[in-house]
Amino acid sequence: MPYAAITYDIKPGFEDEIAEIFANFKRADSPIMRDESGTEVGRLLGTAVFIRDAQLVRFIHYEGDFSQIGRHMARQEGVHQVEEQLKPYLASERNTETPEGFRQHFAKSVMRCISQISVPPAAFAAG
Repeated sequence: MPYAAITYDIKPGFEDEIAEIFANFKRADSPIMRDESGTEVGRLLGTAVFIRDAQLVRFIHYEGDFSQIGRHMARQEGVHQVEEQLKPYLASERNTETPEGFRQHFAKSVMRCISQISVPPAAFAAG
């Protein structure tokens, strides 16, 4: 199942403050992603956030249509709370207040995946 990585341009020296913000993150109301008609198009399987100096990266484990992740997350209350709390620590401003602004920023922040290797699910069952 695929992974994606999203970058944040942050000011160095605020690792503890930013860690506190993510420690109180409100999870998505549902891991199921739906398109405009309500059809299920994917699932969020997990996320992880890493920080060092001026580098912050969020890894997203998902299945389905990657293009729907930004749309789904733009509707999540917890995401908007984090975005608001991060503002003082961002090295560059970004428009994430509107769903369209969030989706545009999300698309610009995605890192290019150059390698992804997973163990096939059947290998777990053979144990």
